[in-house]
Amino acid sequence: MPSAKTSVDSSNPDAIHYDLLLVGGSSSNLVLAHRLLDLAKLSGLTVSIAIVEKGPQFGAHIVSGAISDPHVIAKLFPDYRENGFPIEGFVAKSHLSVLGEAQKWDLPEAMIPEGLQKDGHAILTLSHVIRWLADQLQEKAKDLPNVTLDLFPGFAAQEILYEGETVVGVRVSESGSLTEDAIFARCTCFGDKGFISKDLIAKFNLRPNPQLWSVGVKEVWEIEGDYQGQVWHTLGYPVLDGTFGGGFVYGLSAKRLAIGLIISLDSHNPNINPQQRLQDYKAHPWIQGLLKGGRLLKYGAAVIPEGGYYSLPTRFMVNGALLLGDALGVLDAASLSGVDRAMETGYIAAGLLHDAFLQNDFGLLDAYQQQVLDSFVGRALYTSRYFRNAFLSNGRLLGEYLPAVAASVDERHPWFGSLRYGLAKPIQRATETVVALTQILGKTQRTEPAVYTPCHEQIQPDFSPRPVVVNAHAFTQTLYPRSDAVFFAGTKYHEGNRHIEEFSAETCQRCIATYEKLGKATPCVSDCTAEVHRVDVLRDLHVHAMSLENCIQCRTCEIVCPKMNLRVNPTYEGSGPDFYGL
Repeated sequence: MPSAKTSVDSSNPDAIHYDLLLVGGSSSNLVLAHRLLDLAKLSGLTVSIAIVEKGPQFGAHIVSGAISDPHVIAKLFPDYRENGFPIEGFVAKSHLSVLGEAQKWDLPEAMIPEGLQKDGHAILTLSHVIRWLADQLQEKAKDLPNVTLDLFPGFAAQEILYEGETVVGVRVSESGSLTEDAIFARCTCFGDKGFISKDLIAKFNLRPNPQLWSVGVKEVWEIEGDYQGQVWHTLGYPVLDGTFGGGFVYGLSAKRLAIGLIISLDSHNPNINPQQRLQDYKAHPWIQGLLKGGRLLKYGAAVIPEGGYYSLPTRFMVNGALLLGDALGVLDAASLSGVDRAMETGYIAAGLLHDAFLQNDFGLLDAYQQQVLDSFVGRALYTSRYFRNAFLSNGRLLGEYLPAVAASVDERHPWFGSLRYGLAKPIQRATETVVALTQILGKTQRTEPAVYTPCHEQIQPDFSPRPVVVNAHAFTQTLYPRSDAVFFAGTKYHEGNRHIEEFSAETCQRCIATYEKLGKATPCVSDCTAEVHRVDVLRDLHVHAMSLENCIQCRTCEIVCPKMNLRVNPTYEGSGPDFYGL
């Protein structure tokens, strides 16, 4: 819910003005800035640029897998392999595996969809990449007298400012002083995961088909073995309740492992418990073998826009502003590719912005949307446009078929499990499966758009997931309760940092009563990836309360709140988690 004060007069002589304002230290914004500086060096364009970042340092609030095709980086830095660009390694072997409760089945290479064949791709710690890009950007600007570049870590965009229907900048503090705390710009670019761009999208009704969100929970471990270059993406255990999701294990440099779980928030299950599911994942005997003797270094979480093509905004820009990267939602869920897609939107935007500033013609930005759609970003999203819809429209895929195959993996007969499922009700199920597979693989002839329901509307309060057996012999020192995991997220807050809004206490009380009657926690409590939301008893009233000092800024609670009664705002004064190295 945006603040009421959104229309301002930017002509105040004391106000801070730039040509270009980039909101968020995202990969899309930093690539945009690099490309624009390269073009300005060639053309002599005089341009002033500001980047505001809510984290205390660039990269501090970044969580990502990430396995990425480095082709966009190679366009900016042809010598990236030699110039210090931070890479954990290149994928030597990519696996797609199905997990039962005790066993693992690696699919034959011929069965792995092309988008999940990651051999040769770069393994990245994205927070390292972001910090490096920011540092290199400042060095690059020093040699360009025609460029003014100011980076503002610890300054979060709290509100979008307008003159009429034109975006003119943002407010960057809680005080509301529009002379001291506003940054104005001829063009503002949003590359955030919805913290502030959601207000722009809502104001102009740019996303009539809602975004679908998942939450990724991730840990980085120091281990005894060396698995650098080995990559596993997994299906099955512990996500066997019909929810779309899966796990990953990436072998990093210096004997480290990245281990994570991605769970979609459009689940029927009101109590997903992402952080606990990650502990269940780690308890699998296979992962226990990887972790033996290791120690946890970092923990964190972030939401991921995964609706794809049919969740894209109807317009990628409005007067005075562009949407990039995660604000657009260009991640391709079919190939788990988001970083290079986000970077490409910034690369494209930079070329158009350069010409717009040089010619003083912002009508040139009208080409931005079509150029993104014509690029590899748009082409891939169009090919996989029904990927998420295939699982939503055919609940048997995740609700019956995947659990059956996972059970057969434990019986060491995965092929038999696949056939057993396919032979039952052969005509009906074969037809459904063929239709779903054509959509998943991007081979469908469908033309009508997929229509989505907001994530919170998919929740069924009385949903009862099938029980999952967790390895009772897991090493307890490898598993962490949520309260302890927060320590490894490095949260630090200033006094009075009230960054999560609760709009109506009475609405929360009614929600609590609904779920307590069913013997369940409310989604905000169960699905919190830290230890923020809780239920307190005050004078016999069960009320919603928050320990905001634990928040890791993932926005999950806002997305799963059944009554849309919460809003997560960006932290200010550089507060929040420390994800650098995650």
